[in-house]
Amino acid sequence: MAAADVTGRRLVIFDFDGTLANTVPSIVSTARTVLAQHGLTDEGMGDLTRLVGPPFPQAYSLVYGFSEEEAAQITAEYRAIYRNIGASAWPLFDGIADLLARLRAAGRLTAVASSKQMRMVERALADNAVTDLFDRALGKTSDAEGDKVAVIRRVVRELGLTEGDAVMVGDRHHDVEAAAACGIPCVGVTYGGTGTVEELMGAGACACADTVEELGRVLLG
Repeated sequence: MAAADVTGRRLVIFDFDGTLANTVPSIVSTARTVLAQHGLTDEGMGDLTRLVGPPFPQAYSLVYGFSEEEAAQITAEYRAIYRNIGASAWPLFDGIADLLARLRAAGRLTAVASSKQMRMVERALADNAVTDLFDRALGKTSDAEGDKVAVIRRVVRELGLTEGDAVMVGDRHHDVEAAAACGIPCVGVTYGGTGTVEELMGAGACACADTVEELGRVLLG
């Protein structure tokens, strides 16, 4: 059920993890290693995909109840491993590069608004050779900037547009809710195996796409 005005929105803002790139395996395996060192069993960890979406280090407090100090330490240990995995940590989903090229050929602007650190977003796009397919790509400048709403607003502002010009694409309720706080509709995606249709539509997504091909139809008509 796509919102009627989505295809007319000039700017398409993408989340990164689970939306543009299949980062779940690397995030989960790295988090499992670090959390085990902090005393969690596999049973205690449960579904580690819950860490995909909310910003670090806050995610470790939100999901597992760690104190602010321990969450920061876990995050530092996680990043020490994650940054050394390399390009295999963030491969684009099949069809994403083609979709971005089609959006730009249709005259649309494209951007990234991620809770990932800015330098990691830039590195991941470069590793996938898609930096030039985005008009803006923003992540967090510091862990104190835990609010995705601020990142989305920066994207819109830096491109000289208004919220009425934009549509968000994301895989978790965090994306839908942050977009809504900016007055921007959000298309949910489930092809990354993180969020579900129930989660995304329940949060207020204007549409859900199960495949990259379906996302293209929602965005381009």
